[in-house]
Amino acid sequence: MIAGIVGKTNVGKTTFFCAATLAPAKIGPYPFVTIEPNRGVANIRIKCVCKELGVVDAPRNSVCVDGTRWVPVELVDVAGLVPDAHKGRGLGNKFLDDLRQADGFIHVIDAAGATDASGNACQPGTRDPVEDVKFLEYEITMWMLGILKRDWDRIVKGVTQLKEDPINLISERLTGLMVTRRQVISAFKTVSERGKRIDQWDDEEIKLFVNVLRKESKPMVIAANKIDLPSAEAGIERLRAEFKGYTVIGCAAEAELALRLAAKKGLIRYMPGDPDFSIVDGAPLTDKQREGLKKVKDILSSWGSTGVQQAIEAMYLKELRMIPVFPVEDSGKLMDHRGSVLPDVFLVPDGTTARGLAYRIHTDLGTGFLYAIDAKTGQKVSEDYILKERDVVKIVSAKGLKG
Repeated sequence: MIAGIVGKTNVGKTTFFCAATLAPAKIGPYPFVTIEPNRGVANIRIKCVCKELGVVDAPRNSVCVDGTRWVPVELVDVAGLVPDAHKGRGLGNKFLDDLRQADGFIHVIDAAGATDASGNACQPGTRDPVEDVKFLEYEITMWMLGILKRDWDRIVKGVTQLKEDPINLISERLTGLMVTRRQVISAFKTVSERGKRIDQWDDEEIKLFVNVLRKESKPMVIAANKIDLPSAEAGIERLRAEFKGYTVIGCAAEAELALRLAAKKGLIRYMPGDPDFSIVDGAPLTDKQREGLKKVKDILSSWGSTGVQQAIEAMYLKELRMIPVFPVEDSGKLMDHRGSVLPDVFLVPDGTTARGLAYRIHTDLGTGFLYAIDAKTGQKVSEDYILKERDVVKIVSAKGLKG
């Protein structure tokens, strides 16, 4: 799954992206620095099973540090949004089109209220960050509404005259937005409770349907950025009071980027998400660098972290409800055919079955699925076994893989 980093222009989206991925991307204190989407890989932390099972692992698709697996996830940073983007204002059409592939949004907000609706700098505390959330929700809803209404007459005709399933028709129309059938069903039920057939829906019902579908299909975490500014704390309180259904995390993207770069250069010891860092003995730091790190330490002392890692993990583990599972080829030795112990960890949606995991590994494994073995218990499980967090599983298939 892919998380999209979204928000109005000039609030620190690309700084957040760079801090999370260390991928090169242009950063600047002015609107529309980002035009083409930036893509990169971040990592989320999960508890490895190596210590529980008493083995020394040899990760292949991830990294294990003292029992913590750092699992790669994909982020995409898109162009900044401005009001009326769905009408093509600013880079609106491009922004919205780039969002099609995202399964969820990390909405970077200027919690300090130091940028106006168009992303221009203003006096801190002037802009209400609540309005930034509302306008992004509105723009995405109107964008999805526009896509659906282009074919609305055909959908209604298919239901009323051809007796086709409205869920199928709507799902097919919105498949390019990464919308699932389950999500369409949930949103459809909300509107159907009003007692109207789909051909009786007016603009209000259609918009209600799309708004519910947006929330279902594009979960969101609010990364309340710029916590280094005094006005940010009040902004975060406003956000949490107004949007109780969202996870709101205070962030300092610039501070995280500084820490990541200093750690990469060997100047400090720091892991993303840590509540503190230490300077390496003898590190060749300038007075300016030491002063900068002191300011970052003050942020960590006040907030507990920079929030960047926490926002990414909230997106994947809480909102997208991904769980880690460890596939192995030898359930006794917990190895693959190369002899590597616990080589891989897969993030799969909560509710994934054993056969579903087999398909994620390789189509042939899914097609030829016979059964799976829970390596922790040694028990055989069927194709419809629902995987649990940190399961270790061997897939037995009539079409085994080699190589």
